[in-house]
Amino acid sequence: MYVIATFENSLFIELAISAIEQKGIPKEKILAAPLDKRSEPRQLFDTIHRADGLSLFDGAAMLGTCFMLLGAIYGYILKWGPIIWGIIGAVSGLLLGFFIKILLVKNKQRGGKGITAEIVLIIRCEEHQWETIEKILWDHTALGITRIHNGISPILTQS
Repeated sequence: MYVIATFENSLFIELAISAIEQKGIPKEKILAAPLDKRSEPRQLFDTIHRADGLSLFDGAAMLGTCFMLLGAIYGYILKWGPIIWGIIGAVSGLLLGFFIKILLVKNKQRGGKGITAEIVLIIRCEEHQWETIEKILWDHTALGITRIHNGISPILTQS
């Protein structure tokens, strides 16, 4: 059986490996592989062949609709009328929503540190050792854990 876990790059992975070795698993059955980080920044605009699920236009569409509605309502009172003020509201809402989303995305890329998997730990062990290894890995701040029985993932066996 294989146990696969992901960790952030920290001292906890070294402590986890030491604790697993103390439980009787030899060093030859433990593999720690660091992951390379993406060097180029993410693209803001999606193409027809690549989309990352981040939409810049969802907030812009909502604000454009709200501002268009307000412009059309208050356009009956204002000089240019509801159609012109509705168009002005829609365009200004679209631009405002678009620029707010760009600022949020840029600050997120530049700013706060998100949790990222940086090291993959693969352990070959026996079935009866699973609970002990799982507890050790969770206690040492693993980001995620899975196990594979005889080369078959549990996800593949559920269907």
